[in-house]
Amino acid sequence: MFLIIPFRPHSRVCRCGPASEQMAVSARGLYFVVTLFLGSFFGSIFMLGPVLPLMFLSPAWYRWITDRIVATWLTLPVSLLELVFGVKVVITGDGFIPGERSVIIMNHRTRLDWMFLWCCLLRYSYLRLEKICLKAALKAVPGFGWAMQVACFVFIQRRWVEDKKHMENMLDYFCDIREPLQLLLFPEGTDLTENTRQRSDAFAAQNGLPKFEYVLHPRTTGFTFIVDRLRKGDNLDAVHDITVAYPKNIPQTERHLILGLFPREIHFHVRRYSVTSLPSSSSDLESWCRDRWAEKETRLHDFYSAQPRGFDREGVARVPPCKTELRVALIKAASLLYWSSFIALCFTGLWLWPPFRLYFVLMVGVFVAQQKLIGGLELLELSCHRYWKSMATDEKMK
Repeated sequence: MFLIIPFRPHSRVCRCGPASEQMAVSARGLYFVVTLFLGSFFGSIFMLGPVLPLMFLSPAWYRWITDRIVATWLTLPVSLLELVFGVKVVITGDGFIPGERSVIIMNHRTRLDWMFLWCCLLRYSYLRLEKICLKAALKAVPGFGWAMQVACFVFIQRRWVEDKKHMENMLDYFCDIREPLQLLLFPEGTDLTENTRQRSDAFAAQNGLPKFEYVLHPRTTGFTFIVDRLRKGDNLDAVHDITVAYPKNIPQTERHLILGLFPREIHFHVRRYSVTSLPSSSSDLESWCRDRWAEKETRLHDFYSAQPRGFDREGVARVPPCKTELRVALIKAASLLYWSSFIALCFTGLWLWPPFRLYFVLMVGVFVAQQKLIGGLELLELSCHRYWKSMATDEKMK
């Protein structure tokens, strides 16, 4: 069970201490970022790399296996945040029904909200189900980007003419293989800053909408398309509307993590909407999404103005998590032990064993080359699926 912890009022702008203290927290931040990078980098090569050939034989089985491998890494940020840096997580609202297929929409307070959400999903869902809609430039990042390609995240160019067809192909693929997913989408399109708030205010003025302080006005085209497509493919059970807030220390970018400016608490408020309760038309669904964002504005205003700060005064979720706190603690401890040992063993193998180094160089070449030639492993996976689907169709027609 999660409790809301009282605390003193604070400024929304993070302030650092003396130079010596800044250096200390910077070392902690570097440890966090470097550990995540090395885990994703070596994990892509030595854990995901050997599974890549299975993609050509059975994309569905490849997806089943790689989702579970990637999920083991997703527990690492949770372990570091909560065990090493003492971040408190408070979850209130409806919770999740474990294993259900859903679209998750969330306000984009910082560029790091997607990673912090794993603290919630570890307790209330299964990390192997999550996919994220995110900008395509991230797929080229070594380690992180490679793992996201293998995980079949939905990369977008932020140009709807191009994104619509790609998104259609990705969603149809998930529907075809019947692998459940929980797709995280940020309808605001970007994180909340002074510049993005000004653009949101200008949009509001042009369209006769109220100005928001705590959220940006959502872009509804992608959301309605995703919901309609998954609903038509019978691969959607609910929409989870999550509001996230940070009462102490708001790390806006990756740079803040490197400086060691971690949030002291992360609050998630979950609202679950069954697919049967959603509007059927796209225009009504757009209005529904805008209404949720108006609710978020009110909810966040109340959150930041209340003492103690919290979404629900009881501080508990109405649906219990699918894992006990003891189980979560064991998962976090095992993850930290496993990934620390794994990284150390990878360095040892590269130092002592020539075949290990040869495989390492080969796989780095594979990841870099396929990115240039194909554009991403998720695109290759779609091509393999289309091939086997056409073969199955031909067999039926004979």
